[in-house]
Amino acid sequence: MAKANYVDGFVLTVPKKKLGEYKKMATAGCKVWKKYGALDYKECVIHDPKPKWVTFTFPKMAKVKKGEVVIFSYITYKSRAHRDAVNKKVMAEMDAMAEKWKDKPMPFDMKRMAYGGFKVLVSA
Repeated sequence: MAKANYVDGFVLTVPKKKLGEYKKMATAGCKVWKKYGALDYKECVIHDPKPKWVTFTFPKMAKVKKGEVVIFSYITYKSRAHRDAVNKKVMAEMDAMAEKWKDKPMPFDMKRMAYGGFKVLVSA
């Protein structure tokens, strides 16, 4: 497997009652990103929201409301150029499917999603 040198990272909140719906959406997303060459794709639900050794937690950062959980997601690529090429293909497919999804609301608040592209600093 090629070494990942670039990562897209996401943090968002999902209502617990919509976690199954989110999982279906994320599973479909995983298939599309992997189909176009992403090296790895992970969608993770918080399991330890209040570790004893830190003061600023993901729930605090994400301003979690009652009944919500934090999702931490990441997709890995060979490079930023690879990420850009993969995402161009993914977005073209998503645009083509937009009509199918237009009346279906997202299972989370997109305005509260944090995203960034990261150059790998250390990797084992």
